[in-house]
Amino acid sequence: MNLPNGTLVAVADGETLKLYRNIGHNLDIQLTPLEAPEIPERLSGAPGRRSSGANPDNDTQAEDGFAMGVAEALNHMAVTNRMEGLLVVAAPKTLGQLRKHWRKPLEERLLGEIPKALAGRPAEDVAEAISRA
Repeated sequence: MNLPNGTLVAVADGETLKLYRNIGHNLDIQLTPLEAPEIPERLSGAPGRRSSGANPDNDTQAEDGFAMGVAEALNHMAVTNRMEGLLVVAAPKTLGQLRKHWRKPLEERLLGEIPKALAGRPAEDVAEAISRA
């Protein structure tokens, strides 16, 4: 994937958000870590979702709630012009939850999505996955 210099890269799963800025150019991806905003804990996840026999614990709700918080933080960054372009690398389930909460300013800056669980991996692994996408 061709990733422009200055692109914000958000790497997320159901409990972790890491932010990077690409300081490389196009195919020479070089990610430098940024401080991620604190994502507040939520008591529930996606609206209408309840614990049931099919969902006996609150893990799914907590993960969905975290994804909502990540989406809110990224939306805020887009609205306040703290990003020119955005690439999201997220676990597939988390990516699905994030998509539900994108707002127009973020969607206009979204350069791509990679459905891959890399939140616990080093920046080099993330850069490699982006290069292969």
